[in-house]
Amino acid sequence: MSNPALSKNPALNGKTLSADELRRIYDQPAAQTQRPGVDTPASEAGFGAEQPPVIAPSDKPMTYENTISKTVLLFVIVLAFGAVGWFMPVLALPAAIVGLVLGLVNSFKKEPSVPLIVLYAVFQGVFLGGISGIFESQWSGIVSQAVIGTLAVFGVTLLLFRSGKVRTSPKMTKIVLIAMVGYLVFSVVNVILMWTGVATDPWGMRGVQIFGIPLGLVIGLLAVFLAAYSLVMDFELIQNGVRNRVPEKWAWSAAFGLMVTLIWLYVEILRILAILRGNN
Repeated sequence: MSNPALSKNPALNGKTLSADELRRIYDQPAAQTQRPGVDTPASEAGFGAEQPPVIAPSDKPMTYENTISKTVLLFVIVLAFGAVGWFMPVLALPAAIVGLVLGLVNSFKKEPSVPLIVLYAVFQGVFLGGISGIFESQWSGIVSQAVIGTLAVFGVTLLLFRSGKVRTSPKMTKIVLIAMVGYLVFSVVNVILMWTGVATDPWGMRGVQIFGIPLGLVIGLLAVFLAAYSLVMDFELIQNGVRNRVPEKWAWSAAFGLMVTLIWLYVEILRILAILRGNN
C-alpha cells in the first residue's frame, strides 16, 4: 500500500517543482529547467510530459533504474528468507508480528532507513514463506496460482498507468484510505475473534455465508481493488520523485512502498484461492 513516507514528501506528492522550490526543500542550487524534445532529446525526456529541473551534477537523483534495482534487491531478500519460512513454518507468526512493527516504523519515518527496510524484507520473507508452505501443503499448486495472480494484477495496473488511462484523484484517494482503515479494523477484529474462540470457522468472519457466498471472497476482492489502487498511488509518487529529481535515498522508500503493496496483494489472492478451493 502507498507509503506515508513518500506521500508526506512535497517533491513526491504533487506536480513537477521549480528549481527554486527544490532548493528550498533540499537546499540544492537552482538550475535551468529543460524542456523535453527541445533542450534535451525526446528519448531522455523520461516517463512524464515535462523534463524535471536539473540539479547539481554531484547530486545523485532518484531514477526509475535505481528504484527498480532496489525493489528487485528487496524481493530477492524476501525470496531468500522465504525459503527459511517454508521449511520452518513455526516462525511465520512471530515474523509477521515483527514485520508489522517494522512496516509501521518504516512507513512513518521522516527519512528512509535502509537497514530497517532490509530487515522488513527479511521478516516478511520468513512470514510469506511460512504461510505459503502451510497453504501449499493443503492445496497443491495454490502458491504458484497466487504468484501468477499477483503478477497479473501488477502488470495490468502498470500498463494502464503507463497508458494514462488510470490515475488517482483526491476524492477517490480519500475513499480508498477510509476503506483501508475499515479493512484494517475488520482484520484486527477477525483475528481477535479467532484467537479467543468466539469465531469457530477457520476463516473467522470471512467464512460467514451471505447468499451462499463466503464473506471472505467479498472482502478479498475489495482488498485486491484497494491494493491495485495503492499500486497506482505508488507509481504516481515514484513518477513525481523522478520528475523532481529528488535524492536517490527516496528510491528506497519507493521500493519499500511497492514491496508492502505487492506483499499485501499476494496474501489477499492466496487467501481468496484458499477459500475458493476449500469450498469445493
